[in-house]
Amino acid sequence: MVDIARSEFILGGQKSGKSRRAEGLARQWLDATVAHRAVLIATGQAWDDEMRERIARHQRDRVVRVPGMVTVEEPLALAEVLQRHNSAQTLVVVDCLTLWLTNLLMPAQGAPQDAEGPTMELCRAIEQAKGPVVLVGNEIGLGVIPLGREVRTFVDALGGLNQSVAGVCARVTLMAAGLPLTLKDPG
Repeated sequence: MVDIARSEFILGGQKSGKSRRAEGLARQWLDATVAHRAVLIATGQAWDDEMRERIARHQRDRVVRVPGMVTVEEPLALAEVLQRHNSAQTLVVVDCLTLWLTNLLMPAQGAPQDAEGPTMELCRAIEQAKGPVVLVGNEIGLGVIPLGREVRTFVDALGGLNQSVAGVCARVTLMAAGLPLTLKDPG
């Protein structure tokens, strides 16, 4: 049994176990008492067939792993939706911050947005949350330095987002091969 922090940021590479850990925390929260609720804020958008299938698979798997968790899809207004769904009896999972940043900086339609303001709003929403918040994001800055200005700009922006969110979260966990490594703990 893992204790649930006021806020936890779960980082890791692709398929490292980030979402599985977040779902496990939501399941523990729901199992603790019938008064608890869990809401997943999904930030991914299905712009192609592969992403549509990936989202559908995640939805099917989540129903089995965390029955009772409600899903809300929100690609951009993350702070607003977090505030709307958060309460003392509700654990909110945000999956994932990397896709949210992608939606801001590299939208499939429309002009890119500046991420600084939305990041500050998100951090305030995390700090003001009445119930637990679990956020999932990718750590992509451990590999080779990418070629191309746009990719380097994105990697830099994600590093800044990750640092900001880690700064306001009570717990930060790095996932590797399905195993959690605590980077920051409230205890």
